Amino acid sequence: QVQLVESGGGLVQAGGSLRLSCAASGSIFSIDAMGWYRRQAPGKQREAVAFSTSGGSTNYADSVRGRFTVSRDNAKNTVYLQMNSLKPEDSAVYYCMVAQRFTNYWGQGTQVTVSS
Repeated sequence: QVQLVESGGGLVQAGGSLRLSCAASGSIFSIDAMGWYRRQAPGKQREAVAFSTSGGSTNYADSVRGRFTVSRDNAKNTVYLQMNSLKPEDSAVYYCMVAQRFTNYWGQGTQVTVSS
């Protein structure tokens, strides 16, 4: 099993920045991808925000490209999400996700609220 611990959420004004962190521990062998999803409202589908693959490529949702940056520290098994120029519509619960050997592991979620 892989455990994920997220941190860094909170309340910020529009235009501000936040940095999320997610540290993976446990049975880590070869992580295929690390990244972030978000759910903007209860009952709404969780959407992919940004990912970093083991090959070094990154992918972003159109809504965050140019504002958010995903990075990872492989030595620490940690993935980060730097969020700049935040907008009220970025408010959501953000979930870390780690993919390893065809299994996806999820963090508990961290709330990000952007006030206008």
